[in-house]
Amino acid sequence: RTKVLMLTTFDDDEYVIRALRAGARGYLLKDLPAADLAAAVRLVHAGVDQYSATVSARVLGMLRDPGRGIGPQPAADLTKRESEILRLLATGASNREIARALYVSEGTVKNHVSNILTRLGVRDRTQAAIYALDHDLA
Repeated sequence: RTKVLMLTTFDDDEYVIRALRAGARGYLLKDLPAADLAAAVRLVHAGVDQYSATVSARVLGMLRDPGRGIGPQPAADLTKRESEILRLLATGASNREIARALYVSEGTVKNHVSNILTRLGVRDRTQAAIYALDHDLA
């Protein structure tokens, strides 16, 4: 039987749940070092499920507290840099504009935006911007 290991940039609860329901034996983020990815492929092949730490923690949290569900989470979990990026994102700035303003690479901004979406429990940049405005974070 084929075993599926999801490798993605999307650290979104909905994608994780859909992958698990479809039978995926693992869900890892693309920022994983190559050696860790190779090890994960071998482990999944051997029958050991592999999930990123953030995915595991959130899924276990949902199982322990089913009433919590999937949805917006407090922004207190954001790092200082993520908070800065969220503020700029809420102004409508693109990843490139945010990268220039903070003197980081566009890839770094993309990773932070992905983390922000996950930590806030929102689907996209627009929802993150709305969240920031609704919670006086912008």
